[in-house]
Amino acid sequence: MKSVTQAVEISAPPMRSVLKRNSLPFAAVLLVALASFITAPNAGLAAAAQHHDQVPGFYRIKVGDLEVTALFDGHGVFDPHWLNGTKKTMDGVAGALHEDPHMLDVSDEGFLVNTGTQLILVDAGAGTWWGGGALGRLVGSLRSAGYTPEEIDIVLLTHLHSDHVGGLTTQDGKRVFPNAEVYVAKAESSFWLSREMAAKAPKDVQPFFESARAIASPYIEAGKWHTFSGSEPIVDGMQIVPLPGHTPGHTGFEFSSKRQKVLFWGDVVHAQRVQLPHPEVTAVFDIDQTAAAATRNQLLAELARENVLIAGPHMPFPALGRLRKEGSGYSWVPVIFNDRWDERPPSPQK
Repeated sequence: MKSVTQAVEISAPPMRSVLKRNSLPFAAVLLVALASFITAPNAGLAAAAQHHDQVPGFYRIKVGDLEVTALFDGHGVFDPHWLNGTKKTMDGVAGALHEDPHMLDVSDEGFLVNTGTQLILVDAGAGTWWGGGALGRLVGSLRSAGYTPEEIDIVLLTHLHSDHVGGLTTQDGKRVFPNAEVYVAKAESSFWLSREMAAKAPKDVQPFFESARAIASPYIEAGKWHTFSGSEPIVDGMQIVPLPGHTPGHTGFEFSSKRQKVLFWGDVVHAQRVQLPHPEVTAVFDIDQTAAAATRNQLLAELARENVLIAGPHMPFPALGRLRKEGSGYSWVPVIFNDRWDERPPSPQK
């Protein structure tokens, strides 16, 4: 009879055999576990969806005690055929466009001025009246900036082209800014709201008259549409600046606070990379081409000399900057992004 020891030796397989028999399954399990740690993060990255939206379209800057907020309304491209210049200048533009297709990119903006007691909107963007969907983001930008349309006290209009006033009114005739008093130059209002003038206008210009009447009508009916002749006080610290040529009552608004100024200049410049180096170039939308060019020449020289902050609704967002004399023309110096709206950049060390 075999001993217990012998029985154990006979019935239990040697340890070497156990390891050899189980080594393949064990290695496979180990590799799978390691692979899960290695590949899981990569798989997660591969599955991450891209985000196609940008940051909200607003930018704040301090002008004395005023808070000025640029409100993005949309992006577009200015057709070179909308510009009138000498053949030499326009041939140069055509050639430059081959090298840089973004040369005539433009924006559309409105601007909010918070005086501490009033919220004043300068131009209202296009709403749904212009741009085929490319424009019309101003109200969204306004909300992102922390304000609502109902809070706006005053709207100042540089002129009545629909890319500047379309945001006032919905297509079904509702006031977007129900509590706002709207101000526009008397000459501007009389021209664009006149059915008699519309009837005399070329057929391709008549839609400008039609949209102006439709946009203004709800405010007129509510008693919130006001006109000015140029000298009336509307807002403390604000000066009306006639800028003739683009439209009959084209107007700028200059705000001052603590010896600092900002000029909201409407459509003095449409295509900055052409009209700043060549101020004589006009746009087909300028009703009086000669007066528009003269206004631009005089104003650009003054603004560059005095280093005034400019809010230009068709300049690249945030559409705030200054002018510098450059050769026979000018260049645009945009504001530099700063995450503290109340801080100025440090002065250079000498």
